[in-house]
Amino acid sequence: MLVPVILSGGAGSRLWPLSRELYPKQLLPLVGERTLLQQTVARLAGVASMAPPLVVCNAEHRFMVAEQLRALEVRPGAILLEPQGRNTAPAVAVAALEALTAGGEDPLLLVLPADHVIGDVAAFHAAIDTARRLAGEDRLVTFGIVPTGPETGFGYIERGAALGEGASYTVRGFVEKPDRDTAQGYVASGNYYWNSGMFLFRARHYLEALGRHQPAMLAACRDAHAGREADFDFLRLDAQAFATCPSDSIDYAVMEPACRPDEPAAAAVVPLDAGWSDVGSWSALWQEGDRDADGNVCIGDVVARGVANSYLRAEDRLLAVVGVEDHVVIETADAVLVAHKARVQEVKEVVAQLKAAGRGEANIHRTAYRPWGSYECLSLAPRFQVKRITVNPGSQLSLQLHHHRAEHWVVVSGTARITRGDEVFLLSENESTYIPLGTRHRLENVGKVPLELIEVQSGSYLGEDDIVRFEDNYGR
Repeated sequence: MLVPVILSGGAGSRLWPLSRELYPKQLLPLVGERTLLQQTVARLAGVASMAPPLVVCNAEHRFMVAEQLRALEVRPGAILLEPQGRNTAPAVAVAALEALTAGGEDPLLLVLPADHVIGDVAAFHAAIDTARRLAGEDRLVTFGIVPTGPETGFGYIERGAALGEGASYTVRGFVEKPDRDTAQGYVASGNYYWNSGMFLFRARHYLEALGRHQPAMLAACRDAHAGREADFDFLRLDAQAFATCPSDSIDYAVMEPACRPDEPAAAAVVPLDAGWSDVGSWSALWQEGDRDADGNVCIGDVVARGVANSYLRAEDRLLAVVGVEDHVVIETADAVLVAHKARVQEVKEVVAQLKAAGRGEANIHRTAYRPWGSYECLSLAPRFQVKRITVNPGSQLSLQLHHHRAEHWVVVSGTARITRGDEVFLLSENESTYIPLGTRHRLENVGKVPLELIEVQSGSYLGEDDIVRFEDNYGR
């Protein structure tokens, strides 16, 4: 049995302002109509003896992850919630423990980041078949991307001796991101691959290797998994135990030691030439996009004149660009990014600067997603805020009250069932109601189409933490 382990952590800060901490790149439809997470799961269709996926994600993303899997009609084996990020080695460890608990055997784990693009799915499946054979021989297998050029933004894998039938090799070593001259030498030699961050190995074999080289990490992961608690469709790891876990990647914790001659858990690499991209920057998205005759990728409402080899994306309004070349211009409801393609790696430094200044634009969009739907902030000023709220069919907000604000709701479309104190009543289009400060209330969509309404808040404090919940379908 092959168990996919989908790693859906990370914030994708280099793709700001589209990707943000509370709505990261793997949950966005950056290439095609499906999100990167959905593409990662969907491309596994057709692989033999495939179990339901295990997804490891940030607790803040859980409802979006669950909804995106539901849209694919995929029921996961489990969605494991990390209390805090501890890099890939612990994430895979808790997934391995869960796979052993659920399966009662020693399954193979196919570890995949949720934010990659792979163009040739058939080649990807063929590489998985080769890796399965090697993992069955108790090897720790990684997938090495056949390089298309001297990329300095990736680590490299140096291959060793060939292994049996099919394209596969021992691993001589892992190399940090090189300078350009060194990278050119790697590519010219034909003995190096880009490090993809994708792996295949037996669950117990991985845990044994982790225990040899990172015993404190394995012990913390065991404690965190043993203390897990079910939360609706999710499994919450024990926060206190997981907080003691050292942070490290699979490469450093397990794969590099597996290259040693005396190491029983030998490492192997399977070359992969399948149109792979980690979509790690705006220039990578330009490379993946459909370019016009001028070399531009234009998404959304874009007007370009005298523009060449640029990535232009409008999310919220008209974007007009004149007389630039090799640029990235991204427009969202609350932020605009203009950068030269050669310097897009510096976007993450902009995000760090925003965080240091306490700016919310680093973490959230004006549109915030909730398990029941979403809301968009249309206007915010001292003592009032205007939001557009969308509630999915059959969904409801928690029964709640606010200590510092009153609310006025106007239904734009759909039918709402309102609980206000002891009253329960329906509102249709163009009807409204008032929720006084300190009054228990609830909003429900009892129809079969999305419910949209305008909410006007007024009061001395308008923060999202001014909510006292009495009943909630989502365990918040």
